[in-house]
Amino acid sequence: YRIGSLELVGYEVLTNKPGNGAYRAPGAPQATFAIEQAVDELATKLGWDPLEFRLRNCSVEGDLQPNGVPWPRIGIKEILETIREHPAWRDRPTGPNTGVGVAIGGWPGGVEPCAANIRVNTDGSLVVQLGSSDITGTNTVMAMLAAETFGIGIEKVRIESADTGSAPYAGMSGGSKVTYTLGPAVIRAAAEARRQILEIAGSELEASTDDLEMVEGKVRVKGAPDKEMSVASIAQKSMTFGSKYEPVYGIGKSAQLDRAPGFSGQVAQVSIDPDTGKVSIDRYLTVQDVGRALNPAMVEGQMIGGTAQAIGFALYEGIEYDEDGQLISSTLMDYAVPSSIQIPPIETIILEIPARSGPYGAKGIGEPPIIPGPATIANALSNAARGARFTEIPFTPERVVKGMHGE
Repeated sequence: YRIGSLELVGYEVLTNKPGNGAYRAPGAPQATFAIEQAVDELATKLGWDPLEFRLRNCSVEGDLQPNGVPWPRIGIKEILETIREHPAWRDRPTGPNTGVGVAIGGWPGGVEPCAANIRVNTDGSLVVQLGSSDITGTNTVMAMLAAETFGIGIEKVRIESADTGSAPYAGMSGGSKVTYTLGPAVIRAAAEARRQILEIAGSELEASTDDLEMVEGKVRVKGAPDKEMSVASIAQKSMTFGSKYEPVYGIGKSAQLDRAPGFSGQVAQVSIDPDTGKVSIDRYLTVQDVGRALNPAMVEGQMIGGTAQAIGFALYEGIEYDEDGQLISSTLMDYAVPSSIQIPPIETIILEIPARSGPYGAKGIGEPPIIPGPATIANALSNAARGARFTEIPFTPERVVKGMHGE
């Protein structure tokens, strides 16, 4: 948001509880949980619709961040405008013990140097060597980038996730950075391999590389379809005993300096049983700016998965201790993770506001969808409970009943 002045007071507290580590969007859901509830409270005190209040005050490209750095092109405004026109918000119910909440959250995006190698085999296929982990389907995206750049079908591309002791450096697989940082390296490696193929073909076909085109696994002279060579035969010439050509081997490297912040906006419709405090999610919408959806099915999967985890944070999951300070939720028998039955259908809307330096405009997508969820549900509960605030998660029935009675 556009905030004229900022003061931050932090406390370092020593406890005897177990230490913690990074988990999807570390720190962001917690901060957003506080900020987005405060924004709702401000809107209420000023008599504003909470979504219109956010639209009035949200940051856009060129606004200064708290650290004095201008925001790049971001999609907060577009997300809020999309939510405003969606039935989940526009036609929201107003019955007793029923509420609708909205919240937004974002992730700055990770940056780290990366490299990738591509070898062209004698059958015309590509082997893309990476040092990243295929946790979220990124190997499929890398194959798509290599195929698109080189000019062949994706079925001719094989990804090799090599031992990180010998693989091209890819850094950490996390922070919503694999596609954003490694993608450009794969594109450059594929472009270099393509350049080498065209150079050999130009020598063999006695043509300038500017006059060559690659179509269906073959290199041919433009306007002369009878003058052509297959990519496989070109690669073979570079791997023949006594050949004058070097093996076709593309190396790509990148060092992203521009961050591409990604944002998610969510709407939750909830109902509360006033007697038991049980919370039901009746409808859930998540809208995300992804830069460019290179693989829409995988993008949607990330959005749904992150939102489902956020619902788990809000309603079920918690590190609980007994009165003696002993941890009592240390196993999956005790730690409440929601099942598919407990997760409602999640509506998704993908917005594409291209990143300046991302591969084909793509941004990191893994972190944003988990960030605003707990705040979204908290705001919906407050709306259902006539303004009562719920500031501790998970929102167990006991806590909800106490909150509704001002305890």
